[in-house]
Amino acid sequence: MDTGSLPISPYQTILFCTDFSENADFAFDFALDAAVRRPGCSLYLLHVIPETDAQFWKTYIYEVDDVDQKAKADIDRKIEESYRPRVPPGVHFQFEVRVGKDYKEILAFAEEKNADLIVLGRQGRSSLEKALFGRVTEKIARRARSAVLIVPLDFQNRHP
Repeated sequence: MDTGSLPISPYQTILFCTDFSENADFAFDFALDAAVRRPGCSLYLLHVIPETDAQFWKTYIYEVDDVDQKAKADIDRKIEESYRPRVPPGVHFQFEVRVGKDYKEILAFAEEKNADLIVLGRQGRSSLEKALFGRVTEKIARRARSAVLIVPLDFQNRHP
């Protein structure tokens, strides 16, 4: 197939959601691939801190100085170490951290940015997170007004 004759892609805004798990790291390659193939595309990375975790952090706010700043710095560091170096020049890349109900924040962000494609990994780090993130993924797939790409970690084993 002559790639020069392909129509311009409708995907100009791609949203990648991460929980910093191995699966999310793997799924990021799919988001990058989609962005690289669409010159002028914007790639957004979103990390949502669940409200329960946020409340946990807030209980220590008076015991540990600048806990919010330290948590934000840790997240920023993870993004700068794990994701930004993989983004090639020319790809418009931004990240944001939000606190709230995970799937609601993802859907709201997708609407705000008018995302054409949402890329998600299917599993989390622990058994509890796998169950929670699985439900989040399902809710996103059912409710999103944009295309959703769900990447299972097992796919990695098919293409070592």
